[in-house]
Amino acid sequence: MHSFLKIMSGWAAVAALGVGILQAQAPAGQTAGALAKPAAQQKKVKDQAEYDLFNEVLKDQQGNNPQKTIQDLNTWVQKYPGSDYKDDRLYMYEDAYSKMNPPQPEKVMDYGGQLMKLGLDNVFTDPKQGPLQKLAALFALTVAAGQMQTPTPEQIDLGKKAANELKQQGAAYFTPQNKPANNTDAQWNQAHQTLDQAADHTLLYLDVLPANQAMAKVPKNCATAEPIYVKALQGRPQSAYISYQLALSMVCLQAVHPEMVSQAIYEFERAAVIDPTLGDPHNDPKKLQDYADKAYVSVHGSNDGLDQLKAEVKNSPLPPPDFKIQTASEIAAAKEQQFEQSNPRLALWMKIKAALTAPDGDQYFATQLKDSAVPQLRGIVVEGKPACRSKEILVAVPLPDQPDNKTPEITVKLDAPLTGKPEAGAEILWEGVPSAFAKDPFMLTVDAEKAKVTVNTSPCTVPPVRRKK
Repeated sequence: MHSFLKIMSGWAAVAALGVGILQAQAPAGQTAGALAKPAAQQKKVKDQAEYDLFNEVLKDQQGNNPQKTIQDLNTWVQKYPGSDYKDDRLYMYEDAYSKMNPPQPEKVMDYGGQLMKLGLDNVFTDPKQGPLQKLAALFALTVAAGQMQTPTPEQIDLGKKAANELKQQGAAYFTPQNKPANNTDAQWNQAHQTLDQAADHTLLYLDVLPANQAMAKVPKNCATAEPIYVKALQGRPQSAYISYQLALSMVCLQAVHPEMVSQAIYEFERAAVIDPTLGDPHNDPKKLQDYADKAYVSVHGSNDGLDQLKAEVKNSPLPPPDFKIQTASEIAAAKEQQFEQSNPRLALWMKIKAALTAPDGDQYFATQLKDSAVPQLRGIVVEGKPACRSKEILVAVPLPDQPDNKTPEITVKLDAPLTGKPEAGAEILWEGVPSAFAKDPFMLTVDAEKAKVTVNTSPCTVPPVRRKK
């Protein structure tokens, strides 16, 4: 996924667009530079030479030549440092540096910051063009703050102040009453939206910048980043970007906090739901969603419940405090526990058989099972030996996935013969003590008292008596 700096880099082009939009609102024949002409202010040039320098700067601006503008501004400042237009020159510098390629946000922040300290209302006093100039100055400063990779705390504060003021000034200016006749409603609303979005992007960027910087360290400082992202997401619940970054910080912390794996998947899914093309250079709407879904399946073991999770993430930017995606092993353990509770005898036998069939099954029998009393087990009679008045009963234990299995696995040896014939296929319950074991073919021999064996029997058939002739 691309970093937020790459996402923000597009605002360099937007900055130029925004200034152009603001300039388009000015009366015909005027530009952002022309708004500061001497005739529009109660200010005076010192002499003809300064007037010529002033006009040269205006020509540079009209020709969209920021580099030449800066050169002529430097000459003007050098020759007339105390000019009546020294405040206007700050704006001209800010405007020129905002149009440089590549951008020079540090310079824009410098000159824009000086304007902010003077007070924009004190610098841009023209009642008609002053509001436009203030918006242009705030816009350039806001975009520059969003381009700073390592701003100082002072620059961060300045950027946030400019962005918030841009939103306020924009809302006050872009009203139906101020819309020029040659602008459509769509153009007017688009101009306002451009400024508003620039402010929102910069505020977002500056809010998460400390977290991004913590994540960029080697090694990553995830513990510092995670709570910053949480706080930022609470303030911007619809931000897919913050959800995604928060998920990355949680993944980073999973070794220390395993519970964050589930929370990270929640945030990945939420980011995919809000903006499925987030960070993908080809705007592939499946890439992030596929990644989030695979992460869910890798933990849960299947996509059961995934659709429900996708519905849940739409309702809250953060998961509930007790949110947890059950792992495949946890699901298996829960099923095993439920099975043991509903089928205690069968569950006990399955554990015994699993231990006996393991590679160390003979050792398990000799050290743990032999001569140890085993609780009551249940099985199915295969046959009695002898068939009538049996002293041994061969028993099968059908498993849930093999209900028709009739292979004898247990020999129940009685201390006294039965009074009848055990019925094949009948249920048998017994308690006993294992005395012998053979692994191949599998057979466990259990000694049991007749009184502790429950099995249905039928009368023995008496063969007819042959008489001698």
